[in-house]
Amino acid sequence: MNIEVQLVTRSGNSCELCGATSPLVVYTVPPDRGPEADSCLYVCEKCQLQLTRKEPIDATHWSCLRDSMWSEVPAVQIVAWRLLHRLKSESWANDALDMLYLDDERMAWAKASGEHVAGEDNDLHRDCNGAVLQTGDTVTLIKSLDVKGSQINAKIGTVVKNIRLVSDNTEQIEGKIEGQQIVILTKFVRKA
Repeated sequence: MNIEVQLVTRSGNSCELCGATSPLVVYTVPPDRGPEADSCLYVCEKCQLQLTRKEPIDATHWSCLRDSMWSEVPAVQIVAWRLLHRLKSESWANDALDMLYLDDERMAWAKASGEHVAGEDNDLHRDCNGAVLQTGDTVTLIKSLDVKGSQINAKIGTVVKNIRLVSDNTEQIEGKIEGQQIVILTKFVRKA
């Protein structure tokens, strides 16, 4: 049986974390344990964006964990534990974390990815004002920049459209200036 079909049946066609009903996607709980429904969740788009750190974590949205953490599905318990750790500054999350019990095997899985340790701010590309940048955004240079290895001098105020995020460095983006693809430091751009 297809994994998505299994997840739809298991979840009742709603997000296994917050209960939203549309649109839903399959989320594989890291680290990837292979193609099996037990290591995947059926989640809404908002949950997926925050789980993958493409959107800042919204503590209000995650108050749903007080209910979903009691799920019998191991993958739901793992994700709830990780998110509650990321939200430890919220008193309700700390209280819920004190009540959540994981056996040794599930605790090892929960800690395996390290997602519960890193702060979400470190994993987002942000411009000079702290606005979150996304692939496809348009930015404006706030400083004139000499482009290494070329004759191009990118002037202050230059608009760079359709940027791409550098996946392994949150301080860098890629964009085209005068037809040449270059790497730009996020501290020198402002989201348009």
